[in-house]
Amino acid sequence: MKKRGIKNTRINTEVQRELSNIIRSGIKDPRVAPWTSVVAAEVAPDLKTCKAYISVLGDEKAQADTLDGLNSAVGFVRRELARTLNMRNTPEIRFILDQSIEYGVNMSKKIDEVTKDLKVSDMDREDEGENDAE
Repeated sequence: MKKRGIKNTRINTEVQRELSNIIRSGIKDPRVAPWTSVVAAEVAPDLKTCKAYISVLGDEKAQADTLDGLNSAVGFVRRELARTLNMRNTPEIRFILDQSIEYGVNMSKKIDEVTKDLKVSDMDREDEGENDAE
């Protein structure tokens, strides 16, 4: 089976959706942050393993606690996944912290800071141009 085949893409989407539902409504562990989302899920073509990329809104401690909570609940998550999805094999899930959203927010803030400085310097030039015209 091709790694990026239509069937594999469909399976990845379904697993991601079900993992999101399980994490949101099924896990009662207080370590798991309420703002945890599954960014992507990559199921191997043989359906044996799955990498679930998660994003946690919060500081490093909240991210580490959420990862610990999810790793301790991996058996429950796998059982619920097997119950909701009709697959030949239920993959073993490995949770991986995805910080791309946080990285994007930080880059956006840095870009805003740089453009703010540029806008201020452009306004200063316009003010000087008005004063020279008089």
